[in-house]
Amino acid sequence: MHHDSLTAVLNASKNWIKHFNKGDSDYCTAAYIPDALMEAKPMGEYTGREEINNFWRPFIQSGATDLIYTDIWLKQIDETKVHLGANWRMNVGRGVITLEEWVKTESGPWKLAMDAFEIQEQFQ
Repeated sequence: MHHDSLTAVLNASKNWIKHFNKGDSDYCTAAYIPDALMEAKPMGEYTGREEINNFWRPFIQSGATDLIYTDIWLKQIDETKVHLGANWRMNVGRGVITLEEWVKTESGPWKLAMDAFEIQEQFQ
């Protein structure tokens, strides 16, 4: 079971990145549970899908793309919860994912309950 959950979350994360790079903000927002919390340092905190969508949609529409994760780590918390962290880089900047908390929803898919990341450098 352990390995399956980590693989499923890694695949869910890769799908999120793939859709982000295609400019699909609907998919990206739908990947969060309704009352998810996102901390985007130094921008602020966003609670719930609507606020998270209001962050991602204009950001994606502004041309942010080419997102990649490196040095990914995964940690199984329990049967329905996995933590992920990584370094990230894209065409507009780079930083660190402190914590993505992925939870297995009752309907099956893994979704983001918590997303904490930091923008360490913005490219001009």
